[in-house]
Amino acid sequence: MSSKDIAIKLAEMLNDKKAEDIVVIDIAEKSSFADFLVVASGTSDRHIESLIDDVEVLAAKDGFTTKGVEGKNGTGWILIDLCDVIVNVFSREMRTKYNIEKVWADCEMTRVEE
Repeated sequence: MSSKDIAIKLAEMLNDKKAEDIVVIDIAEKSSFADFLVVASGTSDRHIESLIDDVEVLAAKDGFTTKGVEGKNGTGWILIDLCDVIVNVFSREMRTKYNIEKVWADCEMTRVEE
């Protein structure tokens, strides 16, 4: 499975788990650390933690190793590094504050709709 395939699969799973405003950003041409970012918002700290847990489970099932998890419960932002795919799950407030989409505005973005 390619990194694009896993990014899309993770985004669709996040959508099924009621994450909001999900975007897959192709950063392969602009980044040396990953090929894709998956960005989503959770509705509460508990929801964010649950979404990250689900990402870890699905990635492991598909043979992707979790390189690391950054962020602590209750901070409003947790990142999971799957090598070529990095998943960021934010609270709405932290998503607005860090505005990841603006940083990567010149990259191709795919929105996942309900």
